[in-house]
Order: sequence, then structure tokens, then C-alpha cells
Amino acid sequence: MKTNILLSTIFLLVVTNLFAQDSNFHIYICFGQSNMEGQGTIEEQDKNVDDRFRVFQALDCPNLNREKGEWYTAIPPVCQCHSKLSPADYFGRIMIENLPDSITVGIINVAIGGCDIRIFDKDIYHDYTSTYTEQWFASKVEAYNGNPYQHLMELAKKAQSDGVIKGILLHQGETNTGDEQWPVYVRKVYNDMLAELSLNAETVPLLSGEVLAVEGSCCSSMNEIINTLPDYIPTAHIISSKGCKGQDNAHFNSEGYRILGRRYAEKMLWLLGH
Repeated sequence: MKTNILLSTIFLLVVTNLFAQDSNFHIYICFGQSNMEGQGTIEEQDKNVDDRFRVFQALDCPNLNREKGEWYTAIPPVCQCHSKLSPADYFGRIMIENLPDSITVGIINVAIGGCDIRIFDKDIYHDYTSTYTEQWFASKVEAYNGNPYQHLMELAKKAQSDGVIKGILLHQGETNTGDEQWPVYVRKVYNDMLAELSLNAETVPLLSGEVLAVEGSCCSSMNEIINTLPDYIPTAHIISSKGCKGQDNAHFNSEGYRILGRRYAEKMLWLLGH
């Protein structure tokens, strides 16, 4: 009897060790709308990526030779099969450049152009899956099985067996421009994510980027509301878009994404004590 108990204990220890989280694999959840998807032209300089920066594939993308739920070197695009350069790209690059060589950084990116933040509210998302009647929007929602929040959570839970979630990156707000309840909506989504993934706000901050703020931009007034987010979420931090140029009235250009991604990383590195 004692021998059986001993063997069972050894077996459990071995299995636990084999499937234990790697504390040196830092994972970041990215979500939002079109700027988090990535709308910047992918240039040659963007294709050279250190394999310490990884993406957990959110969709099956035959054109990229990637399968959903697998880790790949984070060569853009890192959101959808045909998305472009995003702030997540240079967030990861700057992180690994400034962290010890023993650290690997992974991202999970689920974003939908044109979406209301409430499409990520697990209780009322169905009221916002038809924000636009255009087929392009419906197709993006359908790609996430009609429920972007649940799709993201399923990916994050699977990824947790490989590493440790260290932060959540948000870029959204254009569709909610002028809605002073936006911070309340974000707080609920953030709290739901923490609860579902058994995470602690004190160790998993929320980094939220300002929208494009150049002259003539559609939604720069939203930045005033975005900047109130830390009043609602003590562990939220705002990433400035000042000086980031655009390609149209809503989206950053490639250099704007690179700068914004660097700023996300600089804030996260500061929070990590680097």
C-alpha cells in the first residue's frame, strides 16, 4: 500500500513538472479594434523578428502556414490572417530587447475593426455583434465563433499551460467616442478576464493606448475619456499617442505603430522594474 502511494506521488510530481508553467515565458493579452488589429504597411524592417518573441495564433491562417492555438515567431501579421502592423508588434520586440535572454515574450491578439468595447462583455456581447451591417464586420466576428471574448479566453487558458500572463494591452475607443461610460465598460471586461483566468490585478496591469490625435482625426476627443481610466481601474496605465502620425483620420501609419508599441513596452518594463 505504501509502495503504491509512493509511486503515485512520484508519478504526479513527474507529470506536474512536465506540464508546469514556464515562469520565464511572459504572455500578454492584446485586444481592441482596428488599430490593435494592425493597419500599418508591413515593411522589410518589420519582418526580422527574434524567436524569443512569439505569437499564440488566434485563427487558422493557411496563407501564413499557421494553425490556431500554436506558438510561432511573431512575424507580422500577429492578429488576423490578413491584418497588418500593429502596436503589439513593437511592444514585443522592445520587451525582449530589454529583458534578460532567459525571458521569452508571447502575445495573444484578438481584435475587431469597428467594434464597440462591449463586444468583449461576456454578458451582453450579442447586442454588439452587429454594430455594423457590412459583411466585413460580420465575417470578423464569425471568425471568432461569434463571441470574441470567449474566443480570447479559451486561447488564454490554453496558453497559461505554457507561460505566465503578465499584462493586458488594450487599444480601443474610436467607436465609443464621446461615451463617458467607456471606462465602466472597460473595467467590467478587465475584471471578467482576471476572474476567468484566475489572475490578480496587482500583478496583471491593464495598458490602454490613446487613439490617433493628429489634426483632422476622427476621434481624438476620446482621449480625454481614455485618460480617466485609472480613476476606475487603479492598475490601468495610459499610453500616449502624442506625436504618432496617421495614414488616415483613424489609423496610425507604420511608424506611428512602432512608436506606440515602444511606449506600451516602456511602460510595462517600468512596471516590471526594468
